[in-house]
Amino acid sequence: MSIRIDRVVTRGGDTGQTALGNGTRVAKDSVRIEALGALDEANAVIGLLRASLPAGRNARFIAWLQGLLFDIGGVVCMPGQPPRPLAQGAVAVRAMEDEVEHLRAHIPPLTSFVLPGGTMAAAHAHLARTVVRRAERRLATLARSEDIGAAIPACMNRLSDYLFVLGRHLNENGAGDLTWTPASPPPTAG
Repeated sequence: MSIRIDRVVTRGGDTGQTALGNGTRVAKDSVRIEALGALDEANAVIGLLRASLPAGRNARFIAWLQGLLFDIGGVVCMPGQPPRPLAQGAVAVRAMEDEVEHLRAHIPPLTSFVLPGGTMAAAHAHLARTVVRRAERRLATLARSEDIGAAIPACMNRLSDYLFVLGRHLNENGAGDLTWTPASPPPTAG
């Protein structure tokens, strides 16, 4: 596929509407545009995570995931019945499941809830997970009004699972996890 963008400033959105992939004009706060915006946010935060990783397996997988999110956005921006299928949906779900198991093999089971944080890269993974969950919720809202296919919700759910496990991996395979302690007293001054 060849893409060429000659202009960024089009003035087409100045009245509160934007164009979908098929040319249809819709309100910028429509359910579909909210879902697309959440996907864009998720991809941006995953890009931040990617920038905090050294070159290697995790960075390559994250780069592939960014492309997958763009593919999902491409499906969502083209309404139609039945929906255009996500070309690599089942393959993507399986790849994320395999990557979760690869990382999890070196991480001990949880004995408490994990708080977002630890290393900078782990904190970015946890932030990305929460933004992916928001995109998943926006897509669920869209799916209540029209069929978006089964692959997209499954991909988003697996993606957040992967990011959680990656966050633990980036915290020294769980050794550096920050864990929740219920009903703990506040820290003392000094």
